[in-house]
Amino acid sequence: MITPRRFRLRPDGPVAELRPDELDPATVELVVDGHPQSHVDPVDPTALRHDYVRRLAGVIDAMPPPGAAPLTVLHLGAGALTLARYLQATRPGSHQHVIELEPALVPFVLEALPLPPGTELRVHPGDAAEHVRQLGTELRGRVDLVIADLYRGTTTPAHVRSADFYASVAELLAPGGLLAVNIADDDGLPALRAQLAVLRPLFPGLAVTGPTSTVADARAGNTIVVASRTALPATLLPALRTAGPHPGTVADADDLAPALTGRTP
Repeated sequence: MITPRRFRLRPDGPVAELRPDELDPATVELVVDGHPQSHVDPVDPTALRHDYVRRLAGVIDAMPPPGAAPLTVLHLGAGALTLARYLQATRPGSHQHVIELEPALVPFVLEALPLPPGTELRVHPGDAAEHVRQLGTELRGRVDLVIADLYRGTTTPAHVRSADFYASVAELLAPGGLLAVNIADDDGLPALRAQLAVLRPLFPGLAVTGPTSTVADARAGNTIVVASRTALPATLLPALRTAGPHPGTVADADDLAPALTGRTP
């Protein structure tokens, strides 16, 4: 069992805590300013607790080439590096980058929860919008998957859900590369509707996955938007449906209700 740790990330900044999970004390929860951020099983990095994280892992598993082939992945938002650990376990040798606003967060996490041996991860502390532009010189056209999970508390800052931001992200993607965005939402899914409106002009291929109660019934919850600069691979949606979690809904964005996507019926 991990010894609980608490650390203020900046003199006037948020407080991060690592503590044993109440349901399974052998696992660890990262909490920032009272908001649960990540869950890690130190023994088995493929054991994922949260629904939206399992759906993001499903995107990783569905990425071509299938199997254990390494990928180049950019994580926007670090948390406890749950998916970076998952990638090393399932696709060893992957080249990973993470952009994290709080410079002290990753060292705080890694002191208590080191990454699996062999993990190749570069950390870029600072604002995601600024670093995405800077990484263009190094990674333009080379990133297989961008995972966006950018939150301050319970909200995503406006400048990292804008068209300009996602245009910079799109430039990093390799041919066939994917963007996966975690969206936490209220009843009626206003955040998903707004995000689809921003992404549609930049990414012709768009799909949504999440709990059926959220995607189909527009109740509060998390959805994952998967976006591509070209048509989505034909194998992607069936693979996401099979991967779950269940009950879940996976749909091409064009098949969602016009009221949700902002399209004219």
